[in-house]
Amino acid sequence: MTSSAPAPADPSPEPAPSPFHRLADFVAIPRIGALALSPDGRLAVSLVTLDREGKKWQSALWELDAEGRRPARRLTRSAPGESSPAWAPDGSLLFTSARPDPGRAPADEPKPALWRLPADGGEARPVLSRPGGIGSFAVAADSGDVVVVSSTLPGGSEPAADEERRKARTDAGVTAILHEAYPVRYWDHDLGPAAPHVFWAGRLPVDEDPTGPVAVELRDLTPDALPPSGAGEEVVLSPDGSLLARAEDVPDGPAGRRTRLVLTDTATGATRVLVDDPLADVYGAAFSPDGSRLVCVRESMSTYADPPDYTLLLVDVADGTARELTPDVDRWPSSPQFSADGTAVYYLADEQGRHAVFRVPVDGGEPVRLTGDGAYSHLQVARDGSALFALRSAYDSPPVPVRLDPTAEMQDPTPLPSPATVADLPGTLQEFTTTAADGAQVQSWLVLPEGASAENPAPLVLWVHGGPLMSWNSWSWRWCPWVLAARGYAVLLPNPALSQGFGLDFVRRGWGEWGEAPYTDLMAAVDAAEQRPEIDGTRTAAMGGSFGGYMANWIATQTDRFKAIVTHASLWNLEGFLGTTDAAYYWEKEWGDPLTDPKRYDQNSPHRFADAIRTPMLVIHGDKDYRVPIGEGLALWYALQRRGVPSRFLYFPDENHWVLTPGNSQVWYEAVLAFLAEHVLGEEWQRPALL
Repeated sequence: MTSSAPAPADPSPEPAPSPFHRLADFVAIPRIGALALSPDGRLAVSLVTLDREGKKWQSALWELDAEGRRPARRLTRSAPGESSPAWAPDGSLLFTSARPDPGRAPADEPKPALWRLPADGGEARPVLSRPGGIGSFAVAADSGDVVVVSSTLPGGSEPAADEERRKARTDAGVTAILHEAYPVRYWDHDLGPAAPHVFWAGRLPVDEDPTGPVAVELRDLTPDALPPSGAGEEVVLSPDGSLLARAEDVPDGPAGRRTRLVLTDTATGATRVLVDDPLADVYGAAFSPDGSRLVCVRESMSTYADPPDYTLLLVDVADGTARELTPDVDRWPSSPQFSADGTAVYYLADEQGRHAVFRVPVDGGEPVRLTGDGAYSHLQVARDGSALFALRSAYDSPPVPVRLDPTAEMQDPTPLPSPATVADLPGTLQEFTTTAADGAQVQSWLVLPEGASAENPAPLVLWVHGGPLMSWNSWSWRWCPWVLAARGYAVLLPNPALSQGFGLDFVRRGWGEWGEAPYTDLMAAVDAAEQRPEIDGTRTAAMGGSFGGYMANWIATQTDRFKAIVTHASLWNLEGFLGTTDAAYYWEKEWGDPLTDPKRYDQNSPHRFADAIRTPMLVIHGDKDYRVPIGEGLALWYALQRRGVPSRFLYFPDENHWVLTPGNSQVWYEAVLAFLAEHVLGEEWQRPALL
């Protein structure tokens, strides 16, 4: 079999064949984030681009033509950027930004405030601020009333008092936090001493007074909110603004947490529990157009024997009675929204390697799938019921805005003019299915680089997804296979046991036994890929992040078939991980108590099989990763070093579970590509210039 090494990236300033061939070009690709729909049918998106120095991301808001006739138009421009767009009924656009208030002296540490862009254009102006900043907000669809979520220190929520308490801590040099309940941190930030509170703002002033801004008084709807979770960040208002629904975090056992749904009368502040299920988390609420009902997600608690399951609940606002909308659906619904007339609910769910839009009648009936290929997010329902809008992505397309027919099944969406597109990909995307040892069907995506053929087979990289309860189905800037394809690699993206979108039994195959069916499914997919004439089975590597990093570590202990393994933010010692992760109670339900029931830890923890590792490994970890703490990466690195396994450790002192800053993102890819080139292609190690 003859083969040639992938061509190195072209360092010259000449135009590259695609933005994926040069990492600086890839990092600079504009990226669409949130999507918002106004009552009169206007669309806004947030667009993330690099700043002039290329060191930070900047987010600006753009307006799109929902009819697809006019090109996108930029609405905002500032160095700090703007995010979280939401339209008010009067046509003004609300958003959060840490841009300086032109009417005040610059703050030492600007906090995000709520800003308003008038419906008829003109300058945006700040309308609400808090000492702890504005974390999120909600707008009532009919009345235009507003609530905001803001981090507030214990001891009263008056702005002056909150500011004074913050200043006192700073002046005293105090950063300590006294915890009285679990957990103590989340993903990449500490919980406490401040906690989220929800504040009622009501209707915002329409016009600015000639004498200066009109002050908006905020009323605390959650004065008793305390760490660790406070009032939560997830809030939604009824169309008339009279009710606030939110997911409230409550204790579940000595060190566990779960969420329930509560309603607050915004006029009086009186709060009542609407849905409280001791065996489930309840969240993701949306009001019906008349405000009489809610739809929400019920996620059953996982147990040692069974994974979680999801359904939609239709809840009567008056008395809290609830019934399931999707009782017999073997898929996991999310992001529900009512139709314009309230007779149906639209929702999203993973389905066979896609993330599709569904419609289910509220009076009973089977869900109908509205979309085929692609992964949809930020679903918006037109007020007149004429259309749906969403962002659509796939592994061959980053997110772009699209229009959908709310009645058509398995439709192709209508693309809308977008401020960000990617025209050229350095290869092709294919799909195939493999039969696993137990007869299960394992779906995979395969990215083939340009020029791959039987005469010029490409080296293969197995890329394992995170989660574990997720699937490869949508575009990812952090885990982008096209960067590897531009260097000549084929990239295999399988959905093994534990992947969602293939039914609960498919998840159950790997539940609590991560080293069993998930591993054998992956190896079956690799076997099938290596049989293809375009693949060089003698030059393969494996990589993954989070759960995918766990699987990369597990693969290293089980086989030496790969030339190199890259493991990012990975679990190494399951028992050690359990005690230090930010939500240990979640994982203990699946694995059990390591002191009284150590079986799953003994059988599935990679560190117990460290002596079997022979494959060179690149270990990557961020110090601000609280989901998979840095101790996992350090312990793995030490285990490799003391055993003499060829290995390198790429350490990010200020990154979290992901690598998010532009410079570090580019270095991440550079290190991965250099490591693969060394061990898969047999090239001399080329240390990235900035490392």
